[in-house]
Amino acid sequence: MKTIKNISAIGLGAIGCAYTSKLYDFNPEGIKFIAGEERAERYKKNGFIINGKKYNFTYIDPKEKCQPADLIIVSVKSNQLTQAICDMRNHVGENTIIISLMNGITSEEIIGEEYGMDKMLYALCIGIDGNHKGNNISFSNIGNITFGEKVNKVYSEKVQKVKNLFDNAKIPYKIPEDMMRALWYKFMVNVGINQTSAVLRATYSVFQTKNEAKELMESAMWEVVKLSQKVGVNLSKKDIEEWYKVLNTLGSDSRTSMCQDIVYGRKTEVDIFAGTVCKLGEKYGVDTPVNKTLLNIIRLIE
Repeated sequence: MKTIKNISAIGLGAIGCAYTSKLYDFNPEGIKFIAGEERAERYKKNGFIINGKKYNFTYIDPKEKCQPADLIIVSVKSNQLTQAICDMRNHVGENTIIISLMNGITSEEIIGEEYGMDKMLYALCIGIDGNHKGNNISFSNIGNITFGEKVNKVYSEKVQKVKNLFDNAKIPYKIPEDMMRALWYKFMVNVGINQTSAVLRATYSVFQTKNEAKELMESAMWEVVKLSQKVGVNLSKKDIEEWYKVLNTLGSDSRTSMCQDIVYGRKTEVDIFAGTVCKLGEKYGVDTPVNKTLLNIIRLIE
């Protein structure tokens, strides 16, 4: 089995920087970042400060022909995905593995529609409390990347290759037997904590200590639980309880990515959270009043 030596990454927000910096630390020659000329010049000029350490990554223009990557890591915002799919075209070869660390439950299918689901592994990251302002990224907990095929009773060759890479780069990971359940669990978490923290402009400490904030968060999450039961994933109250174990490990002064988007005037990902919940609610006949309200509020704030 060939090892992963040649990595291309697209997206340098908090998530992208946190995990790809570990890969860069492991093998600086083995990873390059896809970025257009103007963006690349800005990145080269300022570099990135990740947990206090300066990084000067290697960039490649999307138009430049290159050797296909063994692995492509996608960690852009949802509204940047269409462009990212175009920008990574020269990096996709016959044996390329693609993983998306994006939020939501749809990015794998969208990328797979263009390049083939046979290249995709499902992935998510959870438990990271990254803060991103300008070229400065910090986190007190890196969390883990949960990844795999839809079912992982036996690891496929793609899964084993990525597992070996993460072991070598010391990136924490989990490979669940049921990856679809893991994706829906993360979706439930995002719908709850990201959106309510954005509306309240609240740090994690508010959700760790204030019952009113917990109730608001849970009310949004319960709508995802009900939808999950319609599609056969069957989340339950235990999954909400499991989230609190993770929440209580996060830096109390840190904020979710959506809260940071609101604070810094960036466009949010509300359409892939509340927007998706409302669409699925209509499809399956599930009332979603909390997410409909959050959708309207966040769109107004934007």
